This record gives sequence, structure tokens and C-alpha cells, in this order.
Amino acid sequence: MCIRFVYRGDDIITGFNFDIDPAVWDHQIITAPDRFYLGILRPDGLRHGYHGVHQNGNTGTLLYVHGNPSGRYQTGSDALTISDLTEQFIQAQISWEEALSIVQTKKIVYAPDATMQAVLSDRYGRTLLIEPGIGSRVDTGTYSLMANASLLSPESTRPWLLPGDNRYEKAAQLLAKQGRRFSVSDAFAILRAVRQEGPWATRVSFVFSAKQRTVFYAENSHFDSKPISSRQCERKEPLCTQRNATPAQETGRRST
Repeated sequence: MCIRFVYRGDDIITGFNFDIDPAVWDHQIITAPDRFYLGILRPDGLRHGYHGVHQNGNTGTLLYVHGNPSGRYQTGSDALTISDLTEQFIQAQISWEEALSIVQTKKIVYAPDATMQAVLSDRYGRTLLIEPGIGSRVDTGTYSLMANASLLSPESTRPWLLPGDNRYEKAAQLLAKQGRRFSVSDAFAILRAVRQEGPWATRVSFVFSAKQRTVFYAENSHFDSKPISSRQCERKEPLCTQRNATPAQETGRRST
């Protein structure tokens, strides 16, 4: 189901819970020198990155939403799928400004096999919310937050909200209480508070600190390791990653 936020304090911090049924979506954690992403196995045999971070700070995520007819998949030079747009952004093929121009000039549509909306943000905290068939919004303020309902047209998805699913409301309440010193630990505390269980459990949680140029991630709701320092990060690759300590038998599939 998933949830994503961007917090604009002394540091630009983004958090994401990847809630998925592995029987439906085969995924691996990919840690490359220039990118961290969740590789989803697609029909072409490749693992595509629709949820991840580039070393330049571009961070993109897709989130499931009940589809609307206006966003249905179509081809043509004036259309682009939300999945392709998000992947191009994570790969830094396009900048935040270029992504904004694309959503203003092209029709953004769903992929052929999934209805998703997206959050794209950069290291400065500039954030773009995109809902195929509905529109887009440059989001401002202390924080941005998206889950699995439409923010631009709430009535369009309200009939399909799951009873008792209050992840968005709970995260919003917690984010609203934070101050300028919002930290990586604070971000993980919120992700822990809205984690999912059952078949569509939270499989991966990641937090990106723009100031530290580091992605911290946990698998299967294990939020129990200490983050590395920015000094350690400076001696490593342009984009650093830190995985939470998790028993080997409980880890998800990953590639480094």
C-alpha cells in the first residue's frame, strides 16, 4: 500500500514504507554507487526502480491508488506513464524542473498493469505530487505526505478507502508535532508507527537525509540499528547506504 513523506527542517528528510505482497511483486534492494532503489521484476526480465534515491538527491516513489478512467494507460508522443516518469527521475535522466515541465505539457497515465500515483522530490525539498488523470501539485509547507488516496480529488477515491486504515491521518498528526531538528530517528519512528502487517506488510522502510547524503533502510519492520555519521559518509561513495541490523533469516532479497 505504501506511504511517503518529505520533511523540510534543518535537514531535508524523506521517509517511505514499501508495503507489498512478495507473491504479487518480486522485489530486491539494489545499492549501486549512484542509486539506492527497490528493483521490481517486470515482464521484460529487468528490475526497474520506481522507489529510490539518486546521489543527486532525486527521490521518487510510486503509491497504489484506486484508478480513474481519465488516467488509463495510453501510448503516443503526448503521453507518459507515471512509472516511466518516476524511474527517469530516480535515474537522474530528468531534473526536478524537467519533471515539472513534463507533467505540465504531457498527459501522465497509469502503467498497463497498475494504477499508481507518485511523489517526486529533490535535495532542496521541492516536492511534486502527481496523480494520473487528475493532475499534479507543487507541494510546499513544513512537510508533504501521500498514501493511497487522492489528495487532489479526495472524493474520487473515498469510496475505496479501507475501513480502519488511518496511516495517513496518524502520520500527519505525528509530522505536525515535529520541529526544525527533525531527524532520521524521528522519521523512522513515524514509519514504525504506520507500518503494515499481514500479506501486504511493510517489507522495506527507507529514510533519506539530504544533509548526510545517506539512505538508511530497514527490512521487515526492523528499526533497530544506529545510523552512521556524516563524517563516515564523506569517506564513502557519493550516496551512502546504511542497513539496519537484521537476522539473516529475516531479511528480504537484496542485491548490493
